[in-house]
Amino acid sequence: MFKFITGRPLWANILLGIGILLLLFFIFFQSLSWITRHDKTLAVPSVAGMSYDEAKKTLEAQGFEVEIQDTVFNDTAALLSVVKQFPNAETKVKMNRTVYLSINRDAAPDIEMPNLIGLSLRAAQITMQQQKLKLEDTLFVPDIARSVKEQQYKGQPIKPGTKIPMGSGIVLVVGIGTGTEELEVPDLFGVTLGEAKSILESSGLNIGIIMPAGADPNQYVYKQAPDHLMPTGSVRRIRQGQLVDLWVQAEQPVRQRVDSAGVRP
Repeated sequence: MFKFITGRPLWANILLGIGILLLLFFIFFQSLSWITRHDKTLAVPSVAGMSYDEAKKTLEAQGFEVEIQDTVFNDTAALLSVVKQFPNAETKVKMNRTVYLSINRDAAPDIEMPNLIGLSLRAAQITMQQQKLKLEDTLFVPDIARSVKEQQYKGQPIKPGTKIPMGSGIVLVVGIGTGTEELEVPDLFGVTLGEAKSILESSGLNIGIIMPAGADPNQYVYKQAPDHLMPTGSVRRIRQGQLVDLWVQAEQPVRQRVDSAGVRP
């Protein structure tokens, strides 16, 4: 062997050494691909909706590892079922890849009942969605304020901070914005918009549309609906909480006088 090497020129031995190294590298990478099965991929089966035991059995039968990544609560899914998987179904992955599962809890976690009293119905619904509560029913009652008057759970009033299961149904008692009492419509002609708002609030009425929109509070009311007076000349009466629309302008209006014959000067 020594004579075989020394009997050749140096450059030939260098070329031979390089060739041997390249052959060894080729054999190494070919065997590595075979050992690790780099060219072998599988499609991840869909296991969403299955029980954890069923999903684990399905995945392991196809050569996947299984690990629980998270536990969540979804009141529309079966308890202890798979609600999410990663990688997603039909994703091509290597054999022996770990599939991570999110499992639905076996019971709803307790949360604190939020305080919905005084919120508008829409705001209360948004808060309930954020807290993962359901709106079971809405009861409307005569009240000047269009807001939540009471929150109920299982037919009984429930205080804020009370522990209840996530996903519970809540009944909201909401004011419809009007009462049964009839009130006189105030005369708002010539007052500022800010003053008109205060007068309406103190009179038990609500402000409706303001024209133009975004008007300055210091602008003056020149028209209202419903009017202060009826065609007969008597003061108009409307139900508590009803709306009064206002039209305003920059200059203070002057009321036109009507003579005894009904003719304006």
